[in-house]
Amino acid sequence: MSGIEITCAGQHFTVRPSGALHWPAEGALVVGDLHLGRAERLAREGASLLPPYETLDTLNRLEEEIAALGPRVVICLGDSFDDLKAADAMSHDLVLRIERLSAGRRWIWVAGNHDPGPVDLPGSHLAEHRIGPIVFRHIAEETLGANAALGEVSAHYHPKALLFRRGHRISRRCCLVDAHRVILSAFGTYTGGLDARDPAFDGLMNGSSVALLLGPRVTPVRRDRLG
Repeated sequence: MSGIEITCAGQHFTVRPSGALHWPAEGALVVGDLHLGRAERLAREGASLLPPYETLDTLNRLEEEIAALGPRVVICLGDSFDDLKAADAMSHDLVLRIERLSAGRRWIWVAGNHDPGPVDLPGSHLAEHRIGPIVFRHIAEETLGANAALGEVSAHYHPKALLFRRGHRISRRCCLVDAHRVILSAFGTYTGGLDARDPAFDGLMNGSSVALLLGPRVTPVRRDRLG
């Protein structure tokens, strides 16, 4: 489960089949849109019920990535919780789980639109975070421009790719990548997605952008060839 190597603003990353992003040179593991507590939030609001195991499943997969890569820093790119009440409602066991995962490394909670305020968990809560030429934020900013010295890693949109093979429609989570941007897929369980061909991405990704389809292995497809 090694993933595929990409370059953003001259920096070398690996997109993992899980949807996590690894930056070996900085010992950083980056994930987007965990949406922990989604089932609890839906139940609280009287919506359709989901099996209440999505938080545990998401943390299990995150723990696997941490065990495999041993990162010095973990960056969660916003919407780590389905809302702030979901964060407050986490069981003692789940809080201890996050504390164990964060022990011995820096943990950064980037603010998202679902979780704009600080959470009572280990780590730093930041509006955005920058390491060298790379800015980590929840929602991509169109003003990044084409400056080759700058790069951006974001989340928020939960991109997914639609393909048609032998008359069958296939939907896969994906990350979108070009020379200056990476938009990560949602790492959390039970998260929906936005078609990678949607016009919302047109002002963000350049014409040669690639969708990295996630699964047992990462498969690159040019965005303009999806569908």
